[in-house]
Amino acid sequence: MIVSRGFRGRRRDGPPDRVPPGQYLTDDFPVLSAGPTPHTPLDEWTFTIHGVDEPKGWTWEELQALPRETVTVDIHCVTRWSKLDTVWEGVSVDRLLEEVEHDAAYALAFCDGGYTTNLPVEDLTGGKAWVAYSYGGEPLDPEHGGPARLLVPHLYFWKSAKWVRGLTLRDEDEPGFWETNGYHLRGDPWLEQRYWGD
Repeated sequence: MIVSRGFRGRRRDGPPDRVPPGQYLTDDFPVLSAGPTPHTPLDEWTFTIHGVDEPKGWTWEELQALPRETVTVDIHCVTRWSKLDTVWEGVSVDRLLEEVEHDAAYALAFCDGGYTTNLPVEDLTGGKAWVAYSYGGEPLDPEHGGPARLLVPHLYFWKSAKWVRGLTLRDEDEPGFWETNGYHLRGDPWLEQRYWGD
């Protein structure tokens, strides 16, 4: 794992209605990655939904042309930091899934660099997830997952896959990178679902 800048300052407890058990507040935005930061040129970037009869894809320009949403959410990392009132802009996963016919129960997000993470479709729908390309009013930095990352703020932040390039819809759950290495299949911070058996 590559751990870079962002781990500094005093640990602070947060309001218990917003900060899950075992978490502490940070003003920083720590960076943790399982490998080097990829840099895909925007003219080569696509986002694709697989696992359906007719896969659907978008270029960067096509994604940017879709209705965008600005959301303010709290985020919680499995390494125990939480950051409140983060502001993101992107396209709702609901909007993307409208473009395909499916009855899948699960999705596997795949990313540049080979990273994957699994999610129940119900955790991606109902206004709970986005493909985010802006943070704090600026284009999303590569170290934070730019040009685009999955944003699933109600789950631990490893589920908000950096450098996301698409979803594979599936009938059965398939563990992703961290899940294969011992992390919880779902990752609900309020239930402290960090590792297998939690």
